[in-house]
Amino acid sequence: MDLPFDGAISRYLTETAPDDIRAAIENGRKKDILSDSYPYDRALGKSDYEETMEVLQRQLVRLQADIKATGKRVVVIFEGRDAAGKGRTIAAMRENLNPRVASVVALSKPSDTEATQWYFQRYVDWLPAAGEMVLFDRSWYNRGVVEHVFGFCTPDQREKFFHQLPEFEKMLADEGIILVKFWLNVGRAEQLRRFIARETDPLKQWKLSWIDVEGLGKWDAYSDAIAETLRRSHTDPAPWTVVRSDDKKRARIACIQTVLQAIDFEGKNAELIGTPDASICGSPAIWDV
Repeated sequence: MDLPFDGAISRYLTETAPDDIRAAIENGRKKDILSDSYPYDRALGKSDYEETMEVLQRQLVRLQADIKATGKRVVVIFEGRDAAGKGRTIAAMRENLNPRVASVVALSKPSDTEATQWYFQRYVDWLPAAGEMVLFDRSWYNRGVVEHVFGFCTPDQREKFFHQLPEFEKMLADEGIILVKFWLNVGRAEQLRRFIARETDPLKQWKLSWIDVEGLGKWDAYSDAIAETLRRSHTDPAPWTVVRSDDKKRARIACIQTVLQAIDFEGKNAELIGTPDASICGSPAIWDV
């Protein structure tokens, strides 16, 4: 079977990856959590996951009905390391929702025209109208992390972004838009294991890009950019919720619980929603435990 990028990811595992990362992947079983700092050794069981998700899905449907009936405007941002589970978490959140109410925005790189515009301009076009919820699969935070790590923006452009960002998000909050920001974080060994799984699965190879390949050797640069971005953009009007996503199932549950907690809606049942697991979900203080 032909591997994307000539098997660069598998080659990184065997030739370049740090010894401890290689050992964790080679010795770990399918359901094992590879990070020593993660609070669980094994992934959440399927039956427990499905039982919890069924309850949360019913609450999401009630939330959707309330958003449509009351004209609420909701923006949920999903950011995180590559392979942290953003797409599948969004899919789980939208599974039973009307796409006319809950839409997904996943923008490609800016066009030549967009590259000359105010940086936030193309994102403003996708903000919700009354009765809508928009889920951003990556967002304006590209400039804080990916663009910086790969040199796609200048230091001056990035500094201008951080200068304008707090006021931009405060304007959204002042406008009455409910803004929820997630940073999904995944350990280095687990990220590489997921990349390898994608590389060898013909149905998932499309998820890989040259950014993923080139980013394998930029872990520390990513870490520095993430730490700075979280520090400079965690504000009272627009706080971050960090979710440690080494276990995808626990991460999805925590994200959905956080959204349901953040919004008042008709039929909300706080007892059924429950509280996100504080050992994997919280402030930026937990992002790199």
